[in-house]
Amino acid sequence: MNLPQAPSNEWPSPQVAMQPETKPDETRSSGGVPRSGSKGHGAKSFGAFAWPVIAGILFLALWQGSVFHRIFGLHPYQLPLPSTIAASLAENRDILLSYTVYTGAEAFFGFLLGSALGFAVALVAALWPKIGKAGLGLTASVNAVPIVALAPVMNLWFGDGMGSRVAVVTAVTLAAMAVNGYKGLTSVDPAALDLMTTYAAGKRDVFWRLRLPHSLPYVFTAMKINATAAMIAAIVGEFFFSSKGLGYLLSNQIKVAQMPLAWACIVAASVIGILFYAVLALLERRAVPWHPSYRSSRNP
Repeated sequence: MNLPQAPSNEWPSPQVAMQPETKPDETRSSGGVPRSGSKGHGAKSFGAFAWPVIAGILFLALWQGSVFHRIFGLHPYQLPLPSTIAASLAENRDILLSYTVYTGAEAFFGFLLGSALGFAVALVAALWPKIGKAGLGLTASVNAVPIVALAPVMNLWFGDGMGSRVAVVTAVTLAAMAVNGYKGLTSVDPAALDLMTTYAAGKRDVFWRLRLPHSLPYVFTAMKINATAAMIAAIVGEFFFSSKGLGYLLSNQIKVAQMPLAWACIVAASVIGILFYAVLALLERRAVPWHPSYRSSRNP
């Protein structure tokens, strides 16, 4: 008589459990040797990198050739040429570097605080829906307040130092994390929940082994949104009350019509935003390699 086996103490990974079974001929050749697919994958990766670079070079060439000036009827003092902006970057590199680090610190600390508080709101809403959903509504209402209205209020509360801009960034990045985190924690596949129930999993096990891993793609999506929003909020906050930073320098240069340096500030802010986004994309690839988007990129 074959007796039923007791469930193993090793919990199955929800991601592994929910993955469709792979047929042998999809990964191996007739001789049992794994298919490399490296040539096609390498060409695909090169194309994904090359086309944006080509498009960027073409855009800069058209800009340098004053094509956009002729199309939109602009003068060089209104839209400086890329060569002029590059010369301004080189000439003012010391002050730009100092102000970029200052604004980047405001954006980074506000990003961390806003994302942490937003996930805390999402967690409360997922565990205690009656209380937490009110918190989600309040978070969304805070995010609806324009930055130009938040900046004076935060300056009144936290002074005219870095703390007021960190508070502005925190308020701006709060809602995206709260909404996405809540969706990730609650929209779990019912089949995965049934599987965990079959293994007699408690609420704590379901949270740590299913809900939290399932929420990671949503969390990283919110963080990538917040990476760019944080720089925007920090710069706009510096427009009103600041004596340092890219926003402060940008505002002053626009007032005196020094557009090459103003555009140099924009370029510096863009570089920081791109770096934030790239780091988060790399962390996401390491944290959720089981996600379908990454599996499909590895198996073209």
